[in-house]
Amino acid sequence: PQDPRHGLLVEEPPAQLQPGVSIRNLVKIYSSSNRVAVNGLSLDFYEGQITSFLGHNGAGKTTTMSILTGLLPPTSGTAYVLGWDIRCDIDSIRKTLGMCPQHNVLFDILTVEEHIWFYGRLKGLAEEQVKAEMEQLLRDTGLPHKRHEQTRNLSGGMQRKLSVAIAFVGGSRVVVLDEPTAGVDPYSRRSIWELLLKYRKGRTIVLSTHYMDEAELLGDRIAIIAQGRLRCCGSPLFLKARLGTGYYLTLVKRERAEPGNVPQLS
Repeated sequence: PQDPRHGLLVEEPPAQLQPGVSIRNLVKIYSSSNRVAVNGLSLDFYEGQITSFLGHNGAGKTTTMSILTGLLPPTSGTAYVLGWDIRCDIDSIRKTLGMCPQHNVLFDILTVEEHIWFYGRLKGLAEEQVKAEMEQLLRDTGLPHKRHEQTRNLSGGMQRKLSVAIAFVGGSRVVVLDEPTAGVDPYSRRSIWELLLKYRKGRTIVLSTHYMDEAELLGDRIAIIAQGRLRCCGSPLFLKARLGTGYYLTLVKRERAEPGNVPQLS
């Protein structure tokens, strides 16, 4: 159905789920350039789901995520995270929020377990809670054998996996992941997918990505924005049924050349 407010293609919200994050008429204009990065965005992200947040470079994804996490103030409009308003309750929001930006949030000289300890204590966990969470995260990331390794000695895929895992430290109920698998090898990418699917229950996860296979595999819902506005939102099946499945490319392979016609290498 078309959303009557904007004439957009938006699927009916899941009736049994509560929104963990509600964005309402959000606007962000950068004063230095007068550029409108987010332009009247209204969107809900639901608890117990991963929402894939798609859009071209400059569409407003990272700006929206930065506003949700309190890194940037909105020009107008607001967002509610677990019922708290980002304009006045950001300190309460941060206690239950996890974030993985596009870059890794690691310190070269700290070990893997020291990172989990550091971020856990930063989120207010007691010493015993940190130790229990450390063991769980190390198992779930497949990094127990690297627990005493400084992160500068880890592969790029392992570093990224640790950065994603840190977003879940401290029982984060809302987790914002900005292109978490960008630039990692296929094996590490798959490993990060498994981590997200395992940790989805009871959490609201917002995941920005440029990979369509990732958006479809992980996303319970997909929201697509362009020029700071919502264009469509719904489950992968809903969007495929309404918008088609894309293009088909058919390749025809020539028959194998006769032996006498194959050029010889000198």
